[in-house]
Amino acid sequence: MTEKANKAMTPFELCPVCGGDVIEKEVEKLILGGNNTAVVHVNAEVCTHCGERLYSKKTITLFEHIRSRLTTGDVAGFLPMGQTYKVAG
Repeated sequence: MTEKANKAMTPFELCPVCGGDVIEKEVEKLILGGNNTAVVHVNAEVCTHCGERLYSKKTITLFEHIRSRLTTGDVAGFLPMGQTYKVAG
């Protein structure tokens, strides 16, 4: 893919926080809802300087849907992967 075509796919050419370059990467996002936590792998634009993550509207909608399900305890189809602990401090 040409650099020009790649730029057309990315809404941000520069990070809105620090002005650094952004690249598309697969990232791991933790979503909390009630006492439940989910781990989701999604694509995001990530600043190479400050690490700021920029998500598409579709991805943010997905996060909101997952958070809602976690809050109500509707975890059908989610795969358990261990325990989550809160550390006093």
